[in-house]
Amino acid sequence: MNSPKAPASSPPPPDARARARSIQRVTLVAVLTNSLLVLGQMVVGIFANAFSLVADAVHTLSDLFTDAMVLLAGRKGGEPADREHPYGHGRFETAATLILGTILAAVGLGFLWSSGMRLQAMESAAPVHQAALWMAGVTLLAKEGLFRFTLAASRRLKAPLLEANAWHARSDAASSLVVAAGIGGSLAGYPFLEPLAAAVVGFMILNMGLRLAWRAMRELVDTGLPDEAVERIGDTIRATSGVVGVHDIRTRRMADRVLCDTHVQVDPHITVSEGHRISDAVYFRIREAHPEVKDVLVHIDPEDDGDLQTPPPGQPPERAEIHAVIEKILARTASLRRIQVHYLGHRIEVEVMLAAAHLSQSETDALKERTERLLETDPRFRAVTFFVQVAP
Repeated sequence: MNSPKAPASSPPPPDARARARSIQRVTLVAVLTNSLLVLGQMVVGIFANAFSLVADAVHTLSDLFTDAMVLLAGRKGGEPADREHPYGHGRFETAATLILGTILAAVGLGFLWSSGMRLQAMESAAPVHQAALWMAGVTLLAKEGLFRFTLAASRRLKAPLLEANAWHARSDAASSLVVAAGIGGSLAGYPFLEPLAAAVVGFMILNMGLRLAWRAMRELVDTGLPDEAVERIGDTIRATSGVVGVHDIRTRRMADRVLCDTHVQVDPHITVSEGHRISDAVYFRIREAHPEVKDVLVHIDPEDDGDLQTPPPGQPPERAEIHAVIEKILARTASLRRIQVHYLGHRIEVEVMLAAAHLSQSETDALKERTERLLETDPRFRAVTFFVQVAP
């Protein structure tokens, strides 16, 4: 049973395009900041003979390429669903988060490698001008500010992609800290401080990169929500009027959204329209109680089929066959108005509505006898009940 669309009176969901534009604006701030820092680090690094500052400028330049990737993924992720992507384009953000997490891990390994190499060449540090230390300090403050700005935006927009980029900015701040420590150590006569700081920061960046990449990987393989979150959704479903039971609640993430599908058990004798009404109620209650869930697919069950792993033995009769059997039982003694079939426990119960008719006692007894014979000879039928419509 397909999930319904929210009526016009309900609060509209967050605008994906507006969210994508916000992500792009935040990323453009990062692009502008990195561009200015690259220019400043290059000029001051060459002037002050601080090649570590020039190397940090090259590192910052690489961020511009990752920022461009974030812009592209954020714009693509905000596009509405289409024929090729019926669930939307949120996974583009997830894929970009995985790539950025991998880059963070690689940067962390690079710091570890660099610190080891520098420890083996302590005497090769060239004297630098004090202006390099000031530039490293400005870079450090700018990168830390960019990290906090981007991280706050990622939490407000619930965008893991921006969070990954924020921690990338923190890795750049750590890189600038390493450069500042190296330059300060060189100026103060303690060059060993730079490789030690690089090792500590390398471990931090490597850990964060692996965590972000692992989270994105779990989302790409459709890892469900934690058990306690699924149980809360189940409690919401069970509290819905008309729900008898619930099972097979399945969830998965797609960027800032959670998708959910579930089997809901209802009274087996209600009509299709009433069952659909209950599914609508379940849908809207979940959306209201759990705002992170953006889409719910509700499957209505007339009985608990949670343990059903294989198809039932034999096939129950289709409506055309049932109609023919009932017509044969009636033997033209009454006009058939409607048949309602309940498929329960791999067998069926049939409710037959007859037009207003005056059956004699013998006709009634004969109808009862033919019905009992059917139930004895055809195990597919559990019960057949006749109702006579009273003329107004």
